Amino acid sequence: MTPVELSRTVLRAVRCAVDVGELSVAVPASAVVTPPGPGGCGDYATNVALRLAGPAGRPAPEVAEILRPYIARDPAVADVTVTGPGFLNITLAGGALADLVEVVLEQGTRYGYGDTLAGQVVELRVPYDTRAEIVADTLVRIVATQGGRVEVRHLEPVNLRPVPAPEDPAPLGHDAARWALLHPAPHDRPRISADHLVQRESNPLFRVRYAHARTRALRRNAAALGYTRAPFRDVRPAGRSDVPAGADVHTGGPGDARRAGVPLRTAGSTLPGSSSAGADPFLGPTPAGADLLPGSTPAEAGPFVGSAPAEADPLLGPTSAGADLLPGSTPAEADPLVRPTPAEAGPLLGSTPAEAGPLPEPTPAEADLLLALAGYPHALRIAARDRGPDRLARQLVVIADGVLGFQHLVLPLGDEKPSAAHRARLALAEAAGTVLAGGLSLLGISAPEHL
Repeated sequence: MTPVELSRTVLRAVRCAVDVGELSVAVPASAVVTPPGPGGCGDYATNVALRLAGPAGRPAPEVAEILRPYIARDPAVADVTVTGPGFLNITLAGGALADLVEVVLEQGTRYGYGDTLAGQVVELRVPYDTRAEIVADTLVRIVATQGGRVEVRHLEPVNLRPVPAPEDPAPLGHDAARWALLHPAPHDRPRISADHLVQRESNPLFRVRYAHARTRALRRNAAALGYTRAPFRDVRPAGRSDVPAGADVHTGGPGDARRAGVPLRTAGSTLPGSSSAGADPFLGPTPAGADLLPGSTPAEAGPFVGSAPAEADPLLGPTSAGADLLPGSTPAEADPLVRPTPAEAGPLLGSTPAEAGPLPEPTPAEADLLLALAGYPHALRIAARDRGPDRLARQLVVIADGVLGFQHLVLPLGDEKPSAAHRARLALAEAAGTVLAGGLSLLGISAPEHL
């Protein structure tokens, strides 16, 4: 269940309460669903009871108690708790979060797009300043994901004036310079230093780009072992699979999409108004590897690069750096994460459909990554609404940390054979890589295949 679907569940609960006469209010057009704040619990929280308390003429906790059983009726909801002044905290059933993987793999890098700003034209009046120009350029793409359009003008008075950088960020290179200017909140002073080039855990940009590269390496390593990710209809835990008896569960092509007619990648995935990937009027393109410290070696690349033998990334052939981000690429080139190649679509080694078995409930590491992916659409909406690319950048760091805490579960260890659980985890890793690639593209930063 995605946050959008959960929001609809909350609205249905309000409608049911109104229909039976327990509440006398107008059903709102939307219900905000977000990760729970301090003092909350569960997977998501909503303040709909607080919003309805005034019109209903009742205390918010009482309104929340009325809505609680209606929300709990949804089979994807495991528990609903009322906390604080009347927040409804919702815990999803084990398989509900895993449905997100199917959604992400179907929508590809367009996951999180919506219509919050549909038809709106946002005028950004910016000064002649490097950081302001880059923030405005990024907002053109972010606002477009929510159906809006940005017009950038150099007029007074300005309405977008982020704190300027203390020095020229160009020596950092294209990717690191953009991250240095976009990751801090607009009202914060950006830090321009070589720390953005260091391949260490302390560098958020390195963690995000490395996590993306790890998802690609996991897919290549799984292909070397002779299996690919679970198809769309087989990514959910036990008890929630809709695979018919005797069906072939080992193909991962586009035809496996549960919702027929939803493309893996749409032809219009290039955002209107966006410039060519990697183009930057201030910083300019830089050669590959510009983000690396001169003279650095793999041994200096930090704890993430020194992966264990079972997770090692054999060189299975060079790929084009940043292939996901090329606006002129063909569908076959657009995203190998989302569309597996024929060589990788082979059967699971040593298994038949009957041997694949049910998928286990998500581990804590999987659940953390699923929650991070579920929060991505909300972060994208907030970034577009508040004109803050930093909100998107921070969410990418959360997803990357989830990937790096989960990656050791994806591949079989030792003599262990690939199982349905490994295939489902590989699907989750690919979904995370797709979201990271899409988010980095919106920020104008490349997502490397190898790092």
